[in-house]
Amino acid sequence: MTSTLPAWIDDPVNAAILAVSEDRLAGFQLDPFGQIAEQAGVDVDVVLERIVAMLDAGTIRRVRQTLMATNLAAGALVAWQVPNERLTDAFEYLFREDPFSGHCVIRTTDAATPGSNYRLWTTLKVPQGFSIEKHARHLAAQIGAEHFRLMPAKCLFVLGVGHVRRRGLAPGARADEPAKPTNTEIVELSALEWRVLTAIKREFAKDEIVRDVWAARAREAGVSLAEFEQIGTALNARGVVGRFSTFLEHVKPNDAGERVTRYNGLFHWAVPPGRELEAGGEVGRHFCMTHAYWREGGPEFRNVNVMGVLHGTEKEAVLAHKAAIDEHLREAGIDFSYTNVFWGGRSEIKPSEIVPQAFVDYCNARGIDPDAQRSE
Repeated sequence: MTSTLPAWIDDPVNAAILAVSEDRLAGFQLDPFGQIAEQAGVDVDVVLERIVAMLDAGTIRRVRQTLMATNLAAGALVAWQVPNERLTDAFEYLFREDPFSGHCVIRTTDAATPGSNYRLWTTLKVPQGFSIEKHARHLAAQIGAEHFRLMPAKCLFVLGVGHVRRRGLAPGARADEPAKPTNTEIVELSALEWRVLTAIKREFAKDEIVRDVWAARAREAGVSLAEFEQIGTALNARGVVGRFSTFLEHVKPNDAGERVTRYNGLFHWAVPPGRELEAGGEVGRHFCMTHAYWREGGPEFRNVNVMGVLHGTEKEAVLAHKAAIDEHLREAGIDFSYTNVFWGGRSEIKPSEIVPQAFVDYCNARGIDPDAQRSE
């Protein structure tokens, strides 16, 4: 394979591949690159070549089979209040030193509002059996946070990026039906299932982008390919496997200077208690939304309870989508007492580690008693 092929997003072959590969392959895929080829109408050898080329150019950030981590580990969106002079160091620490912090974003609001002094936002997941509150307190001490707010997802309505296929959407474009909620109940796994899942979720290096993608991972897990695929399929049936995805570098420019997006807004709505599921479904049915959740923001954020994320190349377009969603909520008879946009600035994204043994190893390496970090 060669990496001298066109690697920019607007190349028609690449665009056809990305429109499928970003977030259209739900569940555990036995032949993910074959599925991309079939749905994109592109020969599978071309798919493999182009994905490698886009990895080389930085257009694609990573390729991996994702998990429904909300069903495998305690998780939350965390807002950190950190003194401005420590903000950059805190960002770097959580991104580079804490394997359980995923998305790390410095956010701002257009005006001083409740919660606007919480500049650093991260996702955090702590493996089964351990306390997310205790780990957050540990992290707060490391980064000098004055306060933090944990906001677990009570349920989710949208979880998928698909930046390429979302380009050019008209404000208000939405599905015929509300988005269906997905629960966040924790699923317990056996040691063998964790071993296979660990091999499934590790991102693929360039030389692993091959048609027979799982053979080496089965050897890594110490099982036959047939057993590996059987366990992966069973885990998928239990709802703990997300999608096979090529993740774009959507903030930083690639080698050609392209950016997939320039702006991302974290939207907040405070809807009447008892209407969170209904409101989340109405927000999530809008095609522009990449994430939508029921989370409780608490008094720090004027008791917002529905949140979502939208990406775009123009700030005005992001605001137009937000206005269309606001109007739709009102038309659906769902009023909201407060709404806001937290704009994303500097950001880094990595998968959060969710394997229990990894948390034990983390604690031992830092002189922390793992048993003291367990859930009570």
